[in-house]
Amino acid sequence: MDMKASNNINPCQHRIALVLQGGGSLGAYQAGVYQALHEHGLTPDWVVGTSIGAINAALIAGNKRGNCLQRMKEFWERVAHDDAFDMNKVSDASRQFNIRLATMDTLMRGAPGFFSPRVMHPFPYGMPVDPEQASFYDTAPLAQTLRELVDFDYLNSPDGMRLTVEAVKVTCGRRAIFDNRRSQISPEHIMASGALPPGFPAVRIDGELYWDGGLFSNTPLETVLDDEPRVDTLCFMVDLWSAAGEEPCTVDEVATRQKDVMYASRSKNHIEHYLELHNLRGLVRKLHGELPEDCKKRTAYAMEAVGRDSTIHIVRLAYSGRDWHMASKDINFSRGSIEWRWEQGYSDAMRAIRHRGWMTFVPAETGIVVHELVPNEADAVGMK
Repeated sequence: MDMKASNNINPCQHRIALVLQGGGSLGAYQAGVYQALHEHGLTPDWVVGTSIGAINAALIAGNKRGNCLQRMKEFWERVAHDDAFDMNKVSDASRQFNIRLATMDTLMRGAPGFFSPRVMHPFPYGMPVDPEQASFYDTAPLAQTLRELVDFDYLNSPDGMRLTVEAVKVTCGRRAIFDNRRSQISPEHIMASGALPPGFPAVRIDGELYWDGGLFSNTPLETVLDDEPRVDTLCFMVDLWSAAGEEPCTVDEVATRQKDVMYASRSKNHIEHYLELHNLRGLVRKLHGELPEDCKKRTAYAMEAVGRDSTIHIVRLAYSGRDWHMASKDINFSRGSIEWRWEQGYSDAMRAIRHRGWMTFVPAETGIVVHELVPNEADAVGMK
């Protein structure tokens, strides 16, 4: 049975887009969001990702629907670090201590199936190396993991899900967009999107070096807003960093706040720009309708460029974990933390699905409707 065709949660069969931020180990939250969408027939038609979002996106688009969740679970189980004790049976102080141990373990040994430290490498000592090795860690394990868990033949087939991942050209700082509707996507494209320096090395594709797309824009919502032709879209945007926060007082709080601000979504600016263009297009259509018939015929070609009205519903799902104000929260691969984040993503997405704000009537000329999920304080405490 076609779940989309019979889905009363998306009765108008809007295109479903899933936008995934970069955020290292925080990306387990995205996996939980996807699980809830998957279970309710809201499987994306298009998934757009940067950094860890690109990896999750590849796992979604690069597997048949029945295998997606299992492949995502295999990835996150593979990269997790075992905890020193059961995180559900100890105090908050003990959990915090365990997280610091797990984070230190990641710094020293890397993450299994993801990245490993370069031992006795000249780069940390300021010596020149090949550009593809100019990093503290080697991501060769990720290349192997992607080849094992992502079916790239299926990902690049014309009947599969659309996938877009973003990176940055090292030599000019310009954004690069890799889309399987325009060209073949390989493991190198996914790795390039997550090549955050100086931890991870740049990836060379067709002679050009690429770094993490988050250096340009960590939330690739703009790609969805700029897509042509415009169609009615239900877009789930998953944010891992918070632009809003309290005034920091300690070194840890300052470092955490700096990182949150640096990588937080700039979606508000993108949305405002889109609405300006949307309103302008509406005005052009209105003025065109008032022209004499002979003028309408002569300017019909111009109206094709203006396009049709479309509405984008953006459902924003934001990770709300406190993480004890640790700036290193994105390299906390503690198994307990990964499981907790996955559960929070699932819980938040389930609340959004129960509310179904996108099913509320809006006028046809409405450009964008943003649905914010009110934070659930009960979910924001507990294991991190």
